[in-house]
Amino acid sequence: MCGTVAHRITMAQCEHTAVTTFREYIRIKTVQPDPDYETCSKFLKRQGEELGAKVHVMECVPGKPIIIMTVEGRDPTLPSILLNSHTDVVPVFPKHWKYDPFSGHKDEDGEIYGRGTQDMKSVGIQYLEALKQLRCEGNTFLRTIHVSFVPDEEIGGADGMMSFVETDYFREMNVGFALDEGYASTSEDFLVFYGERHIYHLNVRCSGQPGHGSQFLSNTAGEKLHKVINSFFSFRDQEERRLRENPDLQLGDVTTVNLTMLEGGVQFNVVPAQLSVGFDIRIPPALDPADFENMVQGWCREAGEDVVYEICLKSVNRELSSVVDGQSPWWDAFSQACKIEKITVQKQIFPAGTDSSFIRKHGIPCLGFSPMNNTERLLHDHNERLNEKVFLRGIQIYASIISALANCTP
Repeated sequence: MCGTVAHRITMAQCEHTAVTTFREYIRIKTVQPDPDYETCSKFLKRQGEELGAKVHVMECVPGKPIIIMTVEGRDPTLPSILLNSHTDVVPVFPKHWKYDPFSGHKDEDGEIYGRGTQDMKSVGIQYLEALKQLRCEGNTFLRTIHVSFVPDEEIGGADGMMSFVETDYFREMNVGFALDEGYASTSEDFLVFYGERHIYHLNVRCSGQPGHGSQFLSNTAGEKLHKVINSFFSFRDQEERRLRENPDLQLGDVTTVNLTMLEGGVQFNVVPAQLSVGFDIRIPPALDPADFENMVQGWCREAGEDVVYEICLKSVNRELSSVVDGQSPWWDAFSQACKIEKITVQKQIFPAGTDSSFIRKHGIPCLGFSPMNNTERLLHDHNERLNEKVFLRGIQIYASIISALANCTP
């Protein structure tokens, strides 16, 4: 069915067909740890066929399908455009939801409820609906466009984008520029992300004198653990204060520290010989990871002997998409499309981690952008939802952006 976003309506339901498709996608339970990728793949293959794209399904890891839809440009030799999204979503706690999180329920205000409405099934459907609109209007593209749907982003992406970018198929796609996810803006402005913070998962192990719980023992693991936690939280307070007091800083510009795991003890009346604490830490690109690790070593020394830390996960994201410096034809195309749509974008560092990091590590400029403004940020939260007007507006915004990028001259 052709037509603009304003006209493609399912008359029987008085609902835009794009909204109907979006809600169908939400109903597919691609929820970790057991995502239904089989049903998802069938749905996406059908969408690709409706678009008139070449559809390719591959698995870097068995049972983890990657779907690539390709719309060939007039000059396939030019570097292509990649529009990426992930198909999996995070777990839910249904008792905290107003509606079934996989029902795609739409209320009287047009709020569409469901896991993935913001993160990031909306974006995947917006890509496709924008391309459908452009093609129905008779538009062609100078550059080839690839739309990728990858698995397992929500658990680190090792079996998804991390593996995909190492394949011959990806290399042959000749990607010159990519778009991936951002998140909702609570203001009128939209957010565009050109880099990400470093990710550390640290475990600090404190060993000390064991004994009976009725004594004043010295050099205990508990005393050391207390000092360690105080050091981490003192730094956390410092960074939170910096963010609060400096209006020019965003969350991606400071370091966040959160205590996420505690382990140790055998029973109440036994002072344990060992206790450990785990932290999730996100570091902005401006802070050298080596300097941060030296700081952690210092905190461990101050806590006492036999206090050691282990890096369970370290993801250093030094790569920034320099296209936002105003000296790139990609940024010129993106920003000009935003002007046409009369939207203002704020450039930021993404505070968490996405598949963009794997793309950037291959030297490909990538921007994170989800066209949701004046929207409460609810990714990974209870009652995740997106208003259908915001969703439909995003399709028109993407239509302008995709057209500009795909027709960007060398």
